[in-house]
Amino acid sequence: MLPVEPLTLLAFVPAGLALNLTPGADMMFCLGQGLKSGWRPAMAANFGIALGGMVHTLLAALGLGALVAAHPAAFEAIRWLGVGYLLWLAIGALRSSPFAAEAQVTPTSTSRAFWQGLMVNLLNPKVILFILAFLPQFVDPSRAILPQFLTLGLVFSFGGLMVNGAVGIFAGSIGQRVARSAGLATWLSRISATIFGALALRLALMPRN
Repeated sequence: MLPVEPLTLLAFVPAGLALNLTPGADMMFCLGQGLKSGWRPAMAANFGIALGGMVHTLLAALGLGALVAAHPAAFEAIRWLGVGYLLWLAIGALRSSPFAAEAQVTPTSTSRAFWQGLMVNLLNPKVILFILAFLPQFVDPSRAILPQFLTLGLVFSFGGLMVNGAVGIFAGSIGQRVARSAGLATWLSRISATIFGALALRLALMPRN
């Protein structure tokens, strides 16, 4: 027997895809990585984000996500760690550009981009609240909860992989074409830094609920 009823999945897929298509922090992070380093690091970051989503799903299913969401101190600690991490990425993007003196851009490796994507997702407490609000709407309490959460989380993460991957590949193709120009490469790094900085500001200013 499937963990989730086929009719439930039929309703969940378009709802999840609609949310995947809504521009958010994950999509913008893949965009920034693609512009800065090309499509391969963007896809690596995309897989890191998807893994982070599954970790959040598992925590929510086990009840830990609800515990974090219910305690403001834990929520705030995760949020400000995320803000600091995104600011660190923004500064790193500027330092790797020919903004001051050096004349070349250092792209992010795929392994590093993967871990960055994972950490950006894990340090965003809004993801915990989203999963706690969205997934239970499609969970049947008469069935085992954990398999349903994991199945729905996997389907949602797969949709995110497709959408954010397309954004990352598109941004990477643009970045590869213009990075040959030192001036344009400078602006790509500045744009990436601006995206990371904007994500940090968004996380810092987001309401608690």
